[in-house]
Amino acid sequence: MSEHQNSEIITKQKIDKAINLLKEQKPKEREDVSDREAIRKMRQYIEKLTSDKYGYTYDEVSEMLKGLGINLAGSRIKYLIGELKKSSRRRHKAEPSEDNSTSSSPVTENQQAVIASSEASESDGKSTLGKSKKQLLTVEAATT
Repeated sequence: MSEHQNSEIITKQKIDKAINLLKEQKPKEREDVSDREAIRKMRQYIEKLTSDKYGYTYDEVSEMLKGLGINLAGSRIKYLIGELKKSSRRRHKAEPSEDNSTSSSPVTENQQAVIASSEASESDGKSTLGKSKKQLLTVEAATT
């Protein structure tokens, strides 16, 4: 309790100044980064060196980096590059693309069943035009 007695009065004006000061602060640059982050930053250069054109191995890249105090095994570098590639592929697949849409309405379970059965009969070679029209009418009826 004695701490509160010795502190000076905090005015609203001081609080406003403090808030502005705190808002203006930028993130501190960390000295150490994870091995994943380090490889992410160096990825394009490592991929260039390990390409067919340059022909370096991941172990050779590892040796180069050891000279700078970055001690990562070639197998670890290769693994991390693979993980980064996977995560960037997932990110690209997750982004919806307007070019890939085939219809404006989603396919219902009934439509999927009819489509699957029509594909199965077509693969048997027994599909006829009349049968296809009948299946198409079934699909249209299922959507309405």
